[in-house]
Amino acid sequence: MDIKRRKTKKVMCRDVAIGGGSPVSIQSMTTTDTADVAATARQIKKLERAGCQIVRVAVLNQPAAQAIARIKRKIDIPLVADIHFDHRLALAALEHGADKIRINPGNIGKRSYVEAVINEAKRKKIPVRIGLNSGSVIRTPGKTVADDMVNAGLAYLKIFEHCKYDQVVVSLKAHDVLSTIEAYRRMAAVTDAPLHLGVTAAGLLQSGIIKSSIGIGALLMEGIGDTIRVSLTADPVEEVVVAKKILSSVGLRDCGIEVIACPTCGRCTIDLIALVKRAEKELAVIEKKFPQKKLSVAIMGCVVNGPGEAKDADIGIAWGGAAGILFKKGKKIKVIKKNDLLSALIAEVYHEMV
Repeated sequence: MDIKRRKTKKVMCRDVAIGGGSPVSIQSMTTTDTADVAATARQIKKLERAGCQIVRVAVLNQPAAQAIARIKRKIDIPLVADIHFDHRLALAALEHGADKIRINPGNIGKRSYVEAVINEAKRKKIPVRIGLNSGSVIRTPGKTVADDMVNAGLAYLKIFEHCKYDQVVVSLKAHDVLSTIEAYRRMAAVTDAPLHLGVTAAGLLQSGIIKSSIGIGALLMEGIGDTIRVSLTADPVEEVVVAKKILSSVGLRDCGIEVIACPTCGRCTIDLIALVKRAEKELAVIEKKFPQKKLSVAIMGCVVNGPGEAKDADIGIAWGGAAGILFKKGKKIKVIKKNDLLSALIAEVYHEMV
């Protein structure tokens, strides 16, 4: 099923297009002290290698704002300055070369402060994200979290209209999935601004993956969303990996290696979990070498599941007793000794990607 994407304006974050029919881009955020240029740049390079396309850094003070120019010289993807409370930090980040500004108008203060940031961004032709979340909007008695986030978002968009600047992206993140989905659906119906998706404070790896996959995935399936960040209490590289898997699962990523693996049962006579983990590490290396290629790879514990249940996979293997089979698109190619099967798969994947 092809997803019919919502039509939006196109916003350029340096050389990465957001909205306007562009591919959904992947974002993450550093966990380092932004003023520590070397550490921040190292972490961003790791994120780049994982597939991150836009990176955000926290700007807590003037040294962090001033570090932006030096960080940018060491990285290859657009850099977003994340601003809270003090609009002067946004102005300083713009002065030092930020490719995009994220502000939370709910804690910036006076409207004149917000306008000052918008007008300077307009002068420099730098996009701005209205980054709303459920913890920072003013709550209204009798209204839902989604009500308050949408109303706040529309009010802030009017400030952009007043300043005659349309290079704006909107996010409305709550920590619960249903409020997040409701807020984005409602905002998508009343504006053509691109939307940055995410579930805020989603938690540790397991719970964060579940909440993010449901919230972001549901919206993407409805054609809503132009750029995403999976918020995890974990290494930010994990955010990028999960984001790629979400996009792949809903058919919005036309590159990369998708691993299909059975859940195992009593017919399985090998340690499939360990073998799949090993395979994912080796396949990740191949994926990095050929980032524009796409391949589905099945790793199945028995001949019942493969090639039958994995017949749509481009390449697959299935164990069975002392040997197993290598198959392509459901057709058996060869029988291979049990201990050589995974190595044969990796070699075949590399050959296909080349």
